[in-house]
Amino acid sequence: MLQTMAAMTGTSILSLNSKAEPGLVKKAPRSNPPDLDDLINLFDFEQKAAGTMSKMAYEYVASGAADENTLRWNREALDKIKMQTHVLNDVSNINTKVSIFGQELAYPILVAPSAFHKIIHPEGEIATARGAGLASTTYVVSSFTTTPIEEIAKVATRPLWFQLYLVHDKSFVKDLIQKVEAQGIRALCVTVDTPVAGARNRQERVKFKLPADLNAPYMVNISPTPGQPLQLSVTWKDIEWIKSITKIPILLKGILNPNDAEQAVKAGVSGIIVSNHGARNLDTVPATIEVLPYITQRVNKKIPVLVDGGIRRGTDVVKAIALGANAVLVGRPICYGLACGGAEGVAKVLAILQKELQLAMALAGSASIAAIDQSFIWKEK
Repeated sequence: MLQTMAAMTGTSILSLNSKAEPGLVKKAPRSNPPDLDDLINLFDFEQKAAGTMSKMAYEYVASGAADENTLRWNREALDKIKMQTHVLNDVSNINTKVSIFGQELAYPILVAPSAFHKIIHPEGEIATARGAGLASTTYVVSSFTTTPIEEIAKVATRPLWFQLYLVHDKSFVKDLIQKVEAQGIRALCVTVDTPVAGARNRQERVKFKLPADLNAPYMVNISPTPGQPLQLSVTWKDIEWIKSITKIPILLKGILNPNDAEQAVKAGVSGIIVSNHGARNLDTVPATIEVLPYITQRVNKKIPVLVDGGIRRGTDVVKAIALGANAVLVGRPICYGLACGGAEGVAKVLAILQKELQLAMALAGSASIAAIDQSFIWKEK
C-alpha cells in the first residue's frame, strides 16, 4: 500500500549549496552505485543516456512526430521567455510547496506518464517509483506501464496518479479504474489528444517493438504504431461516463485549445494538463508554454492547470507558474535518469530540477510559489 511521507517544510536558501542537498534526495542502498557525479544538469543526463540505452529505446523516448518542429519549439519557446527580477525581498527561506486536490506537493513538479520503462532499465517502473519517492515527487503511472500497478504501489512512498487511455472495451476500462483506485491512486489523468498515434518517423525507422519478454499489461492488444488507433475517439460523453464511476479527481491531459479548456470546466472535471503529448502526435501545433497563458486566462483559476513539454530547468518551472500553471510535469528527463542510474538516476534528475527551482526563485526575488505571478516575466515596454 502507499505510504504518505510527511510534507516538506520551506527550505533555507543557505542549504542550496550543501553538497548532500538535504531534503532533496535520500541515498538509496545499493551495492554497485551508478556513476552520476559528473551529471550536473538535465541535458547531461540525455547525453549520457544516448550512449547507455539501446538505439531502439533511445529513439522511442527522444523522438517526436514527423519533422519534429513542435518538439523543437517546446524547448525554444521556453528559452525565449525572459524573466524579470524583484530585489530586496526576503528570500532566506524558500517555500516550494503547493497543494493540488488537497494533496500537498513538496515541489510543483510531477513525473509525467511515459511508456515501457523496462526497455530503459531492468527494474522499469519500480525504479521510477522509488526514484520519485526519494525526491518526494508524485509519479503519474502510464497505461503503457510494463509493471502491474500493484507492484508499483508496493514500493511507492509518495502518492501515485494514473494516466488512462480509453480502449473500446469499457468493462475493461471500468475494471482498470477500480483496480488502480484499490491501489491508492489519487487522480486519473485521461489522455484526450490521441485517437491515433502520430507520424513518428524516427520510431518507424528503428522498427520499434517491445521485446518478446515484455508486455504492457493494461494495453495488451494496443501498440503505439503510427496511424493506428490507440483508444476510443474520446468524446465529452466518455468523460461524463468516467465521472460516474470514480470519485477521485479527473484531469484531462492534452488540452491546447482555450475553448476546450472552458468546456472542461463546464464538464466538471477536476483539472487539465496543457500538453501536446511531448510533441509526439500532431507536428506544428504550438509549444505548450505558448498556449498556457491563453488557457489559464480562460480557466481563471476555477480548476488547477498543469503543463508539460520541454521542462529542463528550474527557470522553466518559474515561467510556467508565472503564466498561471499550478505545477509542471517532466517526462523524457525522467527516462534518461532511469537509463543512467535507475532509481537514483530518477531521483537526481528531480533533485537537480528542484534545486534549480529554489535558486531561480531566490534570484528572481520570490520566497514562495504563491508569490510568483506574471510580474516575473519580462515584457518590452
